[in-house]
Amino acid sequence: MCGIYHIGRELDNGIESLMKMVNRERKLRNGTLRQDVPGDETMAEPQKSMDAGNIPCFQERDIRPTELAPVLSDGEDGLTLGSIRWGLPGFQKGQVIFNARCETALDKGMFREGVLHGRIVIPAVSFYEWNRHKEKNTFSRPDGKILYMAGFCKGEGSAERFTILTTAANESMLPVHDRMPLILEESEVEPWLYREEWTESLLRKVPGPLSRQAEYEQLSLF
Repeated sequence: MCGIYHIGRELDNGIESLMKMVNRERKLRNGTLRQDVPGDETMAEPQKSMDAGNIPCFQERDIRPTELAPVLSDGEDGLTLGSIRWGLPGFQKGQVIFNARCETALDKGMFREGVLHGRIVIPAVSFYEWNRHKEKNTFSRPDGKILYMAGFCKGEGSAERFTILTTAANESMLPVHDRMPLILEESEVEPWLYREEWTESLLRKVPGPLSRQAEYEQLSLF
């Protein structure tokens, strides 16, 4: 499960590097990158389109459902950094669906089209989860690198919304919760976004280990 996550300016350089790498890989796969042409190897600057709300890319803040958030998606010129509102419209008025289960996403009509044709990646510094004692835990990568959470979006223009995919908790998460975001490695971002034949296998992956920090750890007697 993921109900609040954190972004910050430390994401800036990592995201730009990732975008260049992914766009270069796509050009190589498509046969459109000519390494014999001066300048083509380095490629153009990644496209950053933050039109929706015109918010700063990585202003230090927590992101909550219904708020605009930076996402990576396929654009006209390759991988694009844009801004989409978090939470698909629910069945009841005012309801938002901010998580979708990996195990059933392709079987549910309201999610299937998004998973097949609207896959995105949501960058984060960390995310939060609360245990059964309502104690806050912060999860991040042990190496301090960017967390890339898999998701998908639906709708167009100002009505476009996204949700984060969740999977069964790994060993890092189990002491706190039985669900967690589907976290991609940097090398899995390009396949998730551009290779449909990888979709089902990535939906079944087990995320790597995470670091956990707790504000307060309640002691239990056995």
